[in-house]
Amino acid sequence: MDLSDATWTDVRNLETDLAVVPVGSTEQHGPHAPLGTDVLTAEAVADAGIERVDREVVRAPAIPVGIAEEHRQFPGTMWVSEDTFRDYVGEAVASLAHHGFDRVVLVNGHGGNVDALREVGGRLTRNGDAYVVPFTWFEGVGEHTADMGHGGPLETGLLRHCEPDLVREDRIDEALAGAADGWGDWTSYVNLAYDAAEFTENGVVGDPEEGDARRGEELLSLAADGLARLLETVAERDVSRPERR
Repeated sequence: MDLSDATWTDVRNLETDLAVVPVGSTEQHGPHAPLGTDVLTAEAVADAGIERVDREVVRAPAIPVGIAEEHRQFPGTMWVSEDTFRDYVGEAVASLAHHGFDRVVLVNGHGGNVDALREVGGRLTRNGDAYVVPFTWFEGVGEHTADMGHGGPLETGLLRHCEPDLVREDRIDEALAGAADGWGDWTSYVNLAYDAAEFTENGVVGDPEEGDARRGEELLSLAADGLARLLETVAERDVSRPERR
């Protein structure tokens, strides 16, 4: 059930404790992909994963702004601090738990959110508020994960499959011309760059042309299958905390 479409009386009658919260970002994805890429992809994976499980799941509204200050040189990018993000996600999930939806999977579409979401999940779980785990879709697509860039083949491919009208196909050559080969500027295993503009001219990392709609369809299938397995596991898991040793 999508909470945005439901009434409170619909929600009152649900017999499930399992919820999914898509989490993304509003940030540049090069000249060819929309600022909402990370939200759109997280929502697509969340919905496809839910469709694959034979149980009721509450689908919460997406959280559209995340930890993205590294893209601040590119107009339209929005961000909040890590503290604000953790507090907001944590309180949003706690409100779900208040209504009995206390097994929660956070479906994430933005790399900058990863560490904070893991911290939020651990804190809420250890405090007994809810059992919360994050799932970042592009980490669950097998060998494709190695090609994850930014506005590159994975995100562009998934958009071409799910939201083709939002990809500016006439700007793909421009996107590639100003792209970086990899994320960051590395020496001695240290990333010297704090902002994306230090190593990519137009915000793109990777070749978006390598992400066609067929690849996007495969990515969605792989990510949704992984999410479905996770949802089943979370639904059946013993979430009581271990005793002190």
